[in-house]
Amino acid sequence: MIILKTDEQIEKMHAAGKLLAQVHKELRKRIVPGVTTMELDKFVEEYLLERGAYPEQKGYQGYPYAICASINDEICHGFPRNEPLKEGDIVTIDMVVRLDDALADSAWSYGVGEISEEKQRLLDATKESLYKAIDQVKVGNRLGDIGHAIQSYVEPLGYSVVRDFIGHGIGRNMHEDPQVLHYGKPGRGQRLMEGMVFTIEPMINTGGYEIKMDDNGWTARTKDGSMSAQYEHTLALTKDGVIILTEQED
Repeated sequence: MIILKTDEQIEKMHAAGKLLAQVHKELRKRIVPGVTTMELDKFVEEYLLERGAYPEQKGYQGYPYAICASINDEICHGFPRNEPLKEGDIVTIDMVVRLDDALADSAWSYGVGEISEEKQRLLDATKESLYKAIDQVKVGNRLGDIGHAIQSYVEPLGYSVVRDFIGHGIGRNMHEDPQVLHYGKPGRGQRLMEGMVFTIEPMINTGGYEIKMDDNGWTARTKDGSMSAQYEHTLALTKDGVIILTEQED
């Protein structure tokens, strides 16, 4: 069941989203060769707690960290670790912030130091696909329009769209309806309505879209060892149009 949000609820989620966006801005300064993702995890948790917020992922179904930190061929749900990031790595930091009983969710991919042209093209294409999808978030459009916008942009560039993980509704709970696929046909699926709040979070690979799971039961990586990137925003559809609740205002 889709839970439509009131203006007041969206306003509270926007406050959580602004805080989450600020965390990503702070991470930009800290993601450099030699830093560990465990250090980034500690920074994020302390930053949020100091501001009266909570890293909602921590403890979710037993997940032990404040962030997910997925490196190179890891698609999502990578565990923070003590090995330093290396020059040329790419890393996706994903987090959910709870503030005043409202949630916001956003992932962002970063290059560590100087990265290859191939990796930069992947980051650019993945981010662009997110914003092309957001352009489809309008009252009366359908969920299939969102997935089609992503798939029809990245596949001609030689990339693939991960099928196993999707966007989702969000509000007081981290995962709500609707499910938001990042591939599909236009004009299909649930019609978009005022009051809907959900994430769009395409995971794009340089190789095939098939995945394999690590022994920890959480981390998914590309089956063929290719590189993966992800960008995610939380969005609210209002009478005035779409609001990107986690926009970083680049």
